[in-house]
Amino acid sequence: MAAASALAAGAAAPAAATAAPWPARPLRLLVGFPGGSSPDLMARLLADPLGRALGQPVVVDNRVGAGGNLAATLVARATDGHTLGLMINGNLTTARLLQPATAYDPFTDLAPVALLGSAPLLLCAGAAAPAGAAALLALGRQERGRWNYGSPGIGTLGHLGMELLQQRAGLSAVHVPYPGNPQVVAALLAGEVQLALLPPGLALPLVRSGRLRAVLATSAGRSALAHDLPGLREVGLDLPALEIWNAVAAPRGQPAAQVQRLAAELTRIVREPSVREAMAGQGWSVVGAGPEGLARRMAADAALMAPLIGRLPR
Repeated sequence: MAAASALAAGAAAPAAATAAPWPARPLRLLVGFPGGSSPDLMARLLADPLGRALGQPVVVDNRVGAGGNLAATLVARATDGHTLGLMINGNLTTARLLQPATAYDPFTDLAPVALLGSAPLLLCAGAAAPAGAAALLALGRQERGRWNYGSPGIGTLGHLGMELLQQRAGLSAVHVPYPGNPQVVAALLAGEVQLALLPPGLALPLVRSGRLRAVLATSAGRSALAHDLPGLREVGLDLPALEIWNAVAAPRGQPAAQVQRLAAELTRIVREPSVREAMAGQGWSVVGAGPEGLARRMAADAALMAPLIGRLPR
């Protein structure tokens, strides 16, 4: 909670009494992932309505590299007052925990603005895998050390979440990192890996077509995004909800009034019916929390993952 308090306090630093009208020119919304990726789609969904609300265009700028940390570093270093970032969990929680040499600290160099949407991951296997979580996990325990699981990279929730799940479920599948989730899906379909935690927006069409099997969602209870699947507690796994999420952050020096204005507009926009529907189509549930809510989520997720990261091989 100390980290959350520090973040909220930083976001609430007093603005200059004689602040000029803002924004004075177009805003850049940096995204650390390529066009067509989930963060990119979210940024482009929000850019136009946010621009209309602020009276200046919002330009999406893809700066790909280091799992989104390149864009986050550019946001942290920005001094023009018109640069924001749309980021995922890892950029705002575990970046420094995983790589101490990361060029920014999410808890001291960024100002939380708004938590936009979240989603559980789905535990997926090949189409020939046993139906139901109990049967699949039992087979996984029998096959200890002989199964692989795929993730979109070291430190992603697909990796860290699976390590936590394995601890609770008694599995020991070998981690195989891939460049991204499309490659993880290809590996599942080819039988190169036996398990993966995948975002609902990507997994569900393949599950419905019979190409993959999903057995549980990493929500505590049933998720509206995958209501046919049990959550973690329902299958006896004592874990908190493991969710992917996306959020907007600003440089630490962004004036408090500007942060609050951005937060108010973004949380309003994601609750609009058309935007909510579009987010659901992308596999997201709306959260719409402001700076304090995002700060609490950042601190809680970092606290959950820190002990696990400390045990990872270096």
